[in-house]
Amino acid sequence: MTHLFGKAGLLVAALALTACDQLNTAGVGVQDRTVALGLRAQQDVTVPFSGSWRIVEYPSWVRVSKSAGTGAVTLSVAAVRQDATPVAADQAQLSGVIRVAWTTGSGADAKNGTALWAVTAQQYELTGRLSAPAAVTGADVVTSAHGPAAVTPEARGVIVKYRAGLNAQSAQGGSGTLRADVRGRERLRAAGLSVQRHTPLGERSAALDVADVKGALAALRADPDVEYAVPNAVLRTQAMNTQALATPVTPTDQFAPLQWAYPLLGYGAVWRDMEGGAYSRAVTVAVIDTGVRFDHPDLAGALWGPTEGALDVITDTSNGDGTGADTDPTDPSVPGRTTGSHGTHVTGIIAARWGQNSGVCAGCSPSGVVGAAYKANVKVLPVRVIDAGGNATEADVTQGIRYAAGLPVTLDGVTYRSPHPAQVINLSLGGAISAADAQPMCDAIAEARAAGSLVVAAAGNGYGTVPYYPAACDGAVAVGSVTLSGASAPMHSAFSNAYPQVQLAAPGGADPGSGATFNGGTFNGAPFPDMILSTGWNYVKDAPNYEAEVGTSQASPQVAALAALLLSKGVTTGPEDTLARLRDTATDLGAAGRDDRFGFGMINAAAALNAPQVSSGLGVRVQSSRGLSFQPALDSTGAFRAFLGEGTYQVVAGSDVNGNGVYGESGETRDERAVTLSEAAPRVTLGDLSPR
Repeated sequence: MTHLFGKAGLLVAALALTACDQLNTAGVGVQDRTVALGLRAQQDVTVPFSGSWRIVEYPSWVRVSKSAGTGAVTLSVAAVRQDATPVAADQAQLSGVIRVAWTTGSGADAKNGTALWAVTAQQYELTGRLSAPAAVTGADVVTSAHGPAAVTPEARGVIVKYRAGLNAQSAQGGSGTLRADVRGRERLRAAGLSVQRHTPLGERSAALDVADVKGALAALRADPDVEYAVPNAVLRTQAMNTQALATPVTPTDQFAPLQWAYPLLGYGAVWRDMEGGAYSRAVTVAVIDTGVRFDHPDLAGALWGPTEGALDVITDTSNGDGTGADTDPTDPSVPGRTTGSHGTHVTGIIAARWGQNSGVCAGCSPSGVVGAAYKANVKVLPVRVIDAGGNATEADVTQGIRYAAGLPVTLDGVTYRSPHPAQVINLSLGGAISAADAQPMCDAIAEARAAGSLVVAAAGNGYGTVPYYPAACDGAVAVGSVTLSGASAPMHSAFSNAYPQVQLAAPGGADPGSGATFNGGTFNGAPFPDMILSTGWNYVKDAPNYEAEVGTSQASPQVAALAALLLSKGVTTGPEDTLARLRDTATDLGAAGRDDRFGFGMINAAAALNAPQVSSGLGVRVQSSRGLSFQPALDSTGAFRAFLGEGTYQVVAGSDVNGNGVYGESGETRDERAVTLSEAAPRVTLGDLSPR
């Protein structure tokens, strides 16, 4: 169908082509050209020509003022963008071809042909964000105030490893293997150094507690049978210092709406997938940390307990619980303690239970938060290596890794072996020590990997590019942190260390000083910070609570949880294919391909687990005054970008409780806005739409 309009109709302005745009036909006919409208509604076209011409074809969204003529081709080209806008409103530019048939001369001199005019037009742009902000109240949510020490603590003794193949000389174990702890002690005593405690870390290595670390290292390194001797470095948790929320809340609503990391990773689809019961394979995730509060109601049934393999590997009796190594890794209360339980927080990210809690205390939330595992057959094995002051020795971390992987460890003369070897091990701890000093931990990680465990570790919160260990060990999966950006894609968290060993990224929250609240939730009427909310413990009241923390400590368990779900569903079967799946399905962020900030990208739970596509239950529809409807897609943060034509639109954001795909109908929550797009207003931002 031919569409025409008169000069007194839709024409508003005549934009003649400049001399450089004009075609020199020189008697050879109308030539090919480009008509680029950009954001204009129409454009005048004048082409010198002597002969007759006819418009034989043009796109459905194009209007021309004349369909034929003689002499110069003079017409206006206009765009009616709505006619070509797809339902998803996701096409930023329209393009097509105008075909012009021409004839010049007469008789034997007559010539004819067809010119092709490429025509393009930029769409107008409408942006906004569907915000169903969480308005949460309760009395037991705080933002944690613990974090890395300003000064790195001094080493607590040394770790020595003897070379393989040595003949036992002065001290042998019952099996004929060299007792590294006894041999090291004798070497140091011969050098005049006192050894307070000696702990075997395997067949050829041991931790030796000495006051004179430098002297002990010198004496041991002088022994040609020693493979290495390093300080027993002290590591820290990798959660950032934050400020407590100013306003207390009342315990009435569940806090899951404030857990923005799960929808960002696509867990809505994953949890729907779990309803089918496919996540039936038993998986253990070891959380090597401060221990855990077994009495937190939101962790009931999610943990292997003191009689089921849980272990405290700290032999130093001044660790806060008054005892040495034992089978009770409870994160203890000590006089004056005000910081929460780091290990309990990390554990909740993985496995906090869903629904009503049993035995809820007075003033506690009746339902609290949720963990990633939901209905999957996943349990957490708590292994305590961090003392009540937030410090862990490298020797204890080494022992914790080996124990978690199902290898035997000897503590205070007692040998322990886990009845539930962990397929996944999480280490939300670390420090900026050298690769040489980190060798004992790296050796343990290599042993764990060989035993079938995938070791996931926090990349560190150093605001720089220094590798943190054990995350930077060859066999570990170093995890960086991302946070919300206000745009569709998340961004790198400022504190998260960037270095070549970083392999993956996951939500760990925003820098504590940024004040970012892109998640859109409110906490007693105030914007809730972009932090990771999980289970915690109030040591002042000695009661369960919920804490908001940020750090690579919070990013690492997101990866550990997804790894466990891959194994539980049977998508993968071991550490190698699990890591490959995590990498292959990650969302590439930053520079194309692997980079030091994000590694291979942010994990994508829905993609990794082949979860079905599902509706979030909320959406946006756009209706034009001409009766056309458009439905732009929402990203994981609720943001949308619609490319539309000129006109007036009603934008409706709302729920879809009846499942028919039409949002904001009668009886459903809605927020409605009117907007006009035109050449004068080609880009409009609506801000947040909040259905009520």
